[in-house]
Amino acid sequence: MRLPECLVVRVNVVAAAVSLSAAVVMAAPANADPVNCDGPTCTPGITPGVVLGAPCSDTGYFVFGTAVAGPSILPGRLVFCGSPRRYEPRYFRSPSMAGVKEFDSECAGYERWVAQAPDGLFLICQSQNGAPRWRRGDA
Repeated sequence: MRLPECLVVRVNVVAAAVSLSAAVVMAAPANADPVNCDGPTCTPGITPGVVLGAPCSDTGYFVFGTAVAGPSILPGRLVFCGSPRRYEPRYFRSPSMAGVKEFDSECAGYERWVAQAPDGLFLICQSQNGAPRWRRGDA
């Protein structure tokens, strides 16, 4: 039995998205220093296969995921779980991600980027009194 062409294309797109998501989400090697991680490919705890705009539960820890679907989304795109104005949390497109960084450390050059602390805390680089520091992203 031959599958309809549209089904074959959908299966191929989903397979490509899963492969791309797996590549982005690979865990850091056990001997790697997570604080020297400078991007999403070495960041532990990224959830694969989420849908942009879908509900999510934790806006404080391990908030990142890779999208497989959603309005105007490219498969494998980095997303994060957020709650704007304290509405129900959902997945949004992520700003540029700097990997794993230490809370309250200096972040000049990464202003408005996001990161994850070694314990999974969601961080954003914000200037306060003229000094850019990694602050809580869920605050």
